[in-house]
Amino acid sequence: MIRQSIFVITFFFTASGFTTILKPDIDIVRSNIWHIAGPLKENFEVINTFRQKEGVVRVTAKDNPVGEIELNVLITSSVSNDGPPTNLSDNSRFVKIIYKSTQPIKLQAREGNETGTGCVHGGSHPRADLPASPNGFKTIKIPWTHFRQDGLPNGKLLNIHNLCKFNFVNYNPVSGAVLEIKSVVIEN
Repeated sequence: MIRQSIFVITFFFTASGFTTILKPDIDIVRSNIWHIAGPLKENFEVINTFRQKEGVVRVTAKDNPVGEIELNVLITSSVSNDGPPTNLSDNSRFVKIIYKSTQPIKLQAREGNETGTGCVHGGSHPRADLPASPNGFKTIKIPWTHFRQDGLPNGKLLNIHNLCKFNFVNYNPVSGAVLEIKSVVIEN
């Protein structure tokens, strides 16, 4: 009788919504539209068509590139390059990325405006490093605590409750530099 009561109470709390149910991790390579800027061989349509068919985002620097290359994706899917910020769970500790790159990449985690209502260009963008991995795909888990404003050890930490997008930036591309991303999964 006592076991049945415990089961009924547990079931009641679970069925009543008192139990936190975590959302599954989502791979934003597969689910979200990606945007690009800079001296690239590919355009918006090419990278997103390839992403949908092959499950990989791939960009290649033009010959004699001038300027930086920026590949970005919103955390909450949107057809535009601006959208609502995402409030990640306190349980989220990292982002896991599977990528291959011929050059080092800076990963910017762009925050929304101070009111938490928008993701327009500008604002805070703590960043972390993705080392070059020209010989094959590499898996890296980056804890949120590694994202610091301007990449400085004492820089402001990332606010995961107001996260807009990731920018994968090659600040000094060389001719033919390649970045391929197979997976970007945010721990729920």
